[in-house]
Amino acid sequence: MSPPTINFITGNANKLLEVRAILEPAGIVVTNKALDLPEIQGTLEDVTREKCRAAAALVGGPVLVEDTCLCFDALNGLPGPYIKWFMQSIGHAGLNNLLAAYDDKSAQAVATFGFSKGPGEEVLLFQGRTHGNIVPPRGPTTFGWDPIFEYDGQTYAEMDKTEKNKISHRFKALEKLRAWIEGGNLKQ
Repeated sequence: MSPPTINFITGNANKLLEVRAILEPAGIVVTNKALDLPEIQGTLEDVTREKCRAAAALVGGPVLVEDTCLCFDALNGLPGPYIKWFMQSIGHAGLNNLLAAYDDKSAQAVATFGFSKGPGEEVLLFQGRTHGNIVPPRGPTTFGWDPIFEYDGQTYAEMDKTEKNKISHRFKALEKLRAWIEGGNLKQ
C-alpha cells in the first residue's frame, strides 16, 4: 500500500517546508501546487473553506489549503485572517503600533487547514492555536510575522525550526490532520 499523499496548495515556500517537516516523519507524503486563490472576507473558518472549495475545483481532486491568522486580543481578533495584507501594508513596526494604545499585547497565532476530497465534496477543518504576545521584532525577518510573535520568551523567528514545529499553531492543526489520516480517512 502506498503512503498517504496530501496535495498542499501554497505558493509560500516556508509554509511548505514546515508542513513537510511536520507531516513527512509520520509517513505522509506532501506534494505541492501553487495556485492563486481568492480570499473572501469572513471568519477564519469561512476564508479557509472558500479557499479549499476553489482549490478543489481548480485541481479537480483532493487538496489541502491553509489560512494563517494573527489575532490581537486587544483588537477583538484583528487583524485575524487579514494579517497577510496588514504585513504587506504596514510591516512589523505598524503591527506593533496597532497595539501602542493598549496594555494588552496578547495574541493568538491560528492555523486553519482545510481538506477536501475534490470538487463538490465536504471541506474538513483542522485548527490549531498558540497563545503568545506581540513584541518589537527580534530574529530573522524571513517568514512573515514570526519576529513579532513571542511564545515562552522567544519569538517564532528566534526559535530553532525543529522546536517551533513542536509548539506552533501550524503543528497543532497538523497533529489533528495527521490523527485523522492515521484513522484511515484518507483513502488513496
